[in-house]
Amino acid sequence: MNDGPRLVGYVRVSTEEQSYDLQVDAIKAAGVEQEFIFADIESGRASSQSREGLRMALKACRPGGTLLVWKLDRLGRNTGELIRTVDRLHERGVNFRSLTQSEISTEAQSTASGKLIFTLFAALAQFESDQLSERTMAGQKAARAKGVRMGRKTFAELYVDTGRVAAFQRLRRDGKLVKEALTELGIPKATYIKWKVAFNEAGPIDDIGADDGIKK
Repeated sequence: MNDGPRLVGYVRVSTEEQSYDLQVDAIKAAGVEQEFIFADIESGRASSQSREGLRMALKACRPGGTLLVWKLDRLGRNTGELIRTVDRLHERGVNFRSLTQSEISTEAQSTASGKLIFTLFAALAQFESDQLSERTMAGQKAARAKGVRMGRKTFAELYVDTGRVAAFQRLRRDGKLVKEALTELGIPKATYIKWKVAFNEAGPIDDIGADDGIKK
């Protein structure tokens, strides 16, 4: 098999009732051999990791070659994923072309238009990142204004205020072993060890799971 530059095609439809014949015919007409055309029947909302056809298409690409799609939205479910995929191809020296959107092609990277495509992709990636950061900060600011405490919950918020420490002590008084009480209440072993005083236990730390004789 030739391991040099090659044309690779990728097609996708959302349901089994749909046909990707139109996409396949266009990709064949562009010069892609049948063995290098890969397909998925997946919703556009499905992540690229779940698309076996796309994974195989990307694997088949070689430096200097080109990945072809019928339309831009066949490749990514959103702008961020699309940009990341094209950027990974670029890092490997693989070009990208959308057949129905002739202006979207990275094959002429040495030309002004080819460089512009990657500049736009990079700008869009940064734009999405900035937007996400701004939305996150705005959400945190709004939450703080409502009195919502940000960050990890304290031990008191997780165990004392919810009554789980008291419940643990009741279970121990009823004869439950330490490990049994922790499991029943969903309290991690590490938490019990760290906050042993709060749980009011007097036995050795390494007694978890053993009948240490403490039947309070």
